[in-house]
Parts: sequence; structure tokens; C-alpha cells
Amino acid sequence: YKLWVKVFAVTFGMGVVSGVVMSYQFGTNWSVFSDRTGSVLGPLLAFEVLTAFFLEASFLGVMIFGWDRVTPKMHFLSTVIVAAGTVISAFWILSANSWMQTPTGYEIGADNLFLPLNWVQIIFNPSFPYRLFHMVTAAYLTTAFFVGGIGAWYLLKKQHLKQARIMLGMAMLMAIFVSPVQIFLGDLHGLNTLKHQPQKIAAIEAIWDTGKEVPFVLLGWPDEKTETTHFAVTIPYLTSLLLTHEVGGECRGLKSWPKSERPSILPIFWSFRIMVGIGLLMLLTGFMAVVLYFRNQLFTQKWFQYWCLFMTPSGFIAVLAGWFVTEIGRQPYIVYGLMRTV
Repeated sequence: YKLWVKVFAVTFGMGVVSGVVMSYQFGTNWSVFSDRTGSVLGPLLAFEVLTAFFLEASFLGVMIFGWDRVTPKMHFLSTVIVAAGTVISAFWILSANSWMQTPTGYEIGADNLFLPLNWVQIIFNPSFPYRLFHMVTAAYLTTAFFVGGIGAWYLLKKQHLKQARIMLGMAMLMAIFVSPVQIFLGDLHGLNTLKHQPQKIAAIEAIWDTGKEVPFVLLGWPDEKTETTHFAVTIPYLTSLLLTHEVGGECRGLKSWPKSERPSILPIFWSFRIMVGIGLLMLLTGFMAVVLYFRNQLFTQKWFQYWCLFMTPSGFIAVLAGWFVTEIGRQPYIVYGLMRTV
């Protein structure tokens, strides 16, 4: 418990430090963006400070310095409150980001500034619920596989065996039950993106021409100059099935938009496949854990412990890949459809 509280405290501190730097960057690096959207995004970030940061700051002190000053129950409660505060922070930050992806509840004034009209529509904009649940679930899965990897390391080294079994066991429970949920949430998020940002989906799937019965490009090298995908390995009909839930569903291709309205294809294409591939490996890990558990081999099979060790950073990689898809995919806009990045 003490080990992971320390890890949590360090991670939390890194988040605070990077967040402070970003606050300055809004004014120094993105001053025009801040000027135009400040009336909308400024209050959202202020809400995050008022509802989450003060809560976290108060109980973080108890969590770090209260080991011998409060009861174990109070210390654990303080740790839980800090963790809850991070979820509240994620709520407001993801709401702000989602508004940039699917802006609603605003008007543009005579001075070309975004002005709030309906805060409920701004906060709960169309992509926000999907992004919130998808990202928070991803964070928990990332943590689970990191903890599981450390547990596997201890099992391999035959150290702290009792704690190692708890670490690995809890991680595999997350892999078994949460990985399928995350895949389902990802599908919902993708369908929402198809509705509001169809160019992004076309880039993810490397769909160049509008058509029906579109195959899924499993691997390939999208070429924006020739508007083709080289060395494509495809699965027939799968893209139509995934995007429209019909084998013969029609999918809109990138050629239906001018090149100036398209995101960069290659990084989105590969980032998405890295993210999904890791998600499937997490699901496979959970399946292997179930099999080994019923064989009473979950904590004894060295190959599985090495596999869990290999999967330790997988969540971090998947989250980064997912954000590459999200942010590169909305280009050339910083506020989608309304304010261009350059």
C-alpha cells in the first residue's frame, strides 16, 4: 500500500506540474486561441480548479504526510478522495477538449469571439460522454497493467509473494472484465466520431473512395499524394460492418473532401491500429488469465509472468496513440469546423 501511494503521489505531482506549465502556454503559445475561446474554455478550467484541485490539494497533504498523524482508515479515505479528485479533474478537462471537438452552446460575437449561450450544452457537448468514459476506463486499464507487471516482476524474483499475487490478481480481474467494456465504449465513441467528424474516421480507416461493402485495411501504407494505400492487407466488408453495422453499408471516402479539409492520414492510421491492437492484447491477456486460474497456474507460469511484464507499458502506449488519433484527426481545426489551427 505504501509503495503505491508513493507512486500515486509522484504521478499526481507530475500532473500538477505539467498542468501549471500548460496554463501559461495558453497565453504564450496559443494567445489567439485563448482570446477567441476564453469565455467558454476559461470557466471550464476554473470549474476544474474549484471542484477538484482544492479537494485534491487538501487531502494530498494528509496522504503524503499523514502516515503517523491520522488513523489508517483516515489515510486510506484521504487517498481515495485524492483519486476521486483526479476523476473530477478529468471530467472538466475532457469536457473542454470535447467542446473543441464538437462545439455547441455558443455564439460568435461581432468581435469574432466565442460567447457562451448554454452551459449545459457546452459541458455535455455531443462527444463528451463518450470521450469521458473511454478515457477514464483507459486510465484504469493502464494502471491495472502497470500494477500487474510489477506484480509479475516480484513473482519472477520470488519477492513479496503475497503482495505480488494481489497485484497480479487484481490486474487480471480488470483485464477480464474491463477490457471488453473498453472495446464496447470505443465502438460507441467511434460511431459518435463518424457522426460529428467523418473526415477523421475516413482517415482512420484509409477510405479514399465513397462506396459500399468497404473492406477493413488491417495493414498498409496510406499515400496522400496518390490517394491510395500501398501494400494493403484487407478484411472484406469489415469497415462497412463496423461503421454502419451493415455488411453493405456505405462509407464516405476522403476524396469527397478537399485536401485542405483532411487531417494527416498516416499518423492517424497507424496510431489507431496500435491502440486497437493493444486493446485486443489486453483482452487476450484476460482470457489467458482465466484459463490459467482454473488450472491453478495463474501465479506459477513463468511465461505468463514474462508476458505480463511485457504488457506493463502497454496502457501508456495505447493512451498516447489514442490521443494522437483524437488530436491529429481533428486537424486542420483547433475548434472543429470553426477555427483553423493555422
